[in-house]
Amino acid sequence: MLSRTADHLFWMSRYTERAENTARMLDVHVQTGLLPQSVEDAEIGWRAILGISELQQAFDKKYSVLTQKDVIDFMVRDPSNSSSIASCLKQARENARAVRGALTTEAWEIQNATWIKMQGYLQTDALERNPSEFFEWVKHRSHLSRGVTIGTMLKDEAFHFVRLGTFLERADNTARIIDVKFHGAKKGQYKKNHQNGQQQSTEQRHAEERKDAIAEPQVDFYYWAAILRSVSGFEIYRKVYRDVITPARVADLLILRPDMPRSLLACMTQVVGNLKHVQNDISADTERFAGKLHADLKFSSLDEILDAGLHDYLTQFFERIFELGNRISRDFLVPLNT
Repeated sequence: MLSRTADHLFWMSRYTERAENTARMLDVHVQTGLLPQSVEDAEIGWRAILGISELQQAFDKKYSVLTQKDVIDFMVRDPSNSSSIASCLKQARENARAVRGALTTEAWEIQNATWIKMQGYLQTDALERNPSEFFEWVKHRSHLSRGVTIGTMLKDEAFHFVRLGTFLERADNTARIIDVKFHGAKKGQYKKNHQNGQQQSTEQRHAEERKDAIAEPQVDFYYWAAILRSVSGFEIYRKVYRDVITPARVADLLILRPDMPRSLLACMTQVVGNLKHVQNDISADTERFAGKLHADLKFSSLDEILDAGLHDYLTQFFERIFELGNRISRDFLVPLNT
């Protein structure tokens, strides 16, 4: 397969998945924003979602004051934000259009129709009236895209590049969603401690993270339920654990469960499997790199991750998944500098 064709298919699926996951993250914060909380805590939450998406600086250049409405507008429809939902769905459609011959008619029509309907959606006040309903629509269109891909495309290299892009993007975004909850809110506390002259060592911060993970389940129940629903994991959690929601079990489910579709381990299992189907003469090192990342997840325990520090662990995961994406681009796709 031509590198340019593989590149378009890979990024078509990444942009579609990114739009869905942005909708999931925003939906969590819209839902938790309905719960009693201070203005400061609400702002910390929205700043966390901007920060973990690496959009804080771009947002601050455009807005002098942070409000929920402006954050949603920036992350949904702003054309200057290349990671906004509208920008992602536009790029997914453009990449699909460039390789229509490699897609089935149904796969192309889903991408095209989604973009057309998105334009109409954003010309109304539907987003302002009911943002959660809009985010559900985005997720539904992504589900349709994946379903049509699996149900109509030949299981050849084109199919595996689409799947490779999907699961690489999903792994990155699931890690970001976890980090928003486990670490984002703590940033405010770390900032307060610093302002009060209280210096925290790495060991103290890790101890606090472990304490949070084993905290009483009655505390923050609705927040954890919202996190699970953001990754379609609430019913799965109930089926697997049949007990109250605890932060430690949420982390275990979303990081280490091989049978949880959006867990980091499940995503990396798919990445490694699809890499094998598209391997070439120069991809051995990339396959080895992906295999090590997969093995680290497969043979880790939650206790080991908490002892190392959950935020530090996820930060390292972000770095490794970013490096893996660069290696895949180098070995299979169009070089970034072309």
